[in-house]
Amino acid sequence: MGILKKAGIDPAPRRSAPTWSQFLRSQAEAILACDFFAADLLDGSKAYVMAVIEHATRRIRILGVTCTQPENGPPSKFAT
Repeated sequence: MGILKKAGIDPAPRRSAPTWSQFLRSQAEAILACDFFAADLLDGSKAYVMAVIEHATRRIRILGVTCTQPENGPPSKFAT
């Protein structure tokens, strides 16, 4: 039994809020998704890329590229 229920506090009443998809559409201008990945180049080396996608425009922006491996290891180590 939860703390609020033990204290006799009922759940808050349902509000007439937008649905999740309506909320996301209304906030799309402010939502960004980031990705850090390694790209194999034609000469066999790797480039490490930081990219962002703007949900409203679906525009991808490359924030940075380096051929130096990050100190904490390759990006695949971060995805656990």
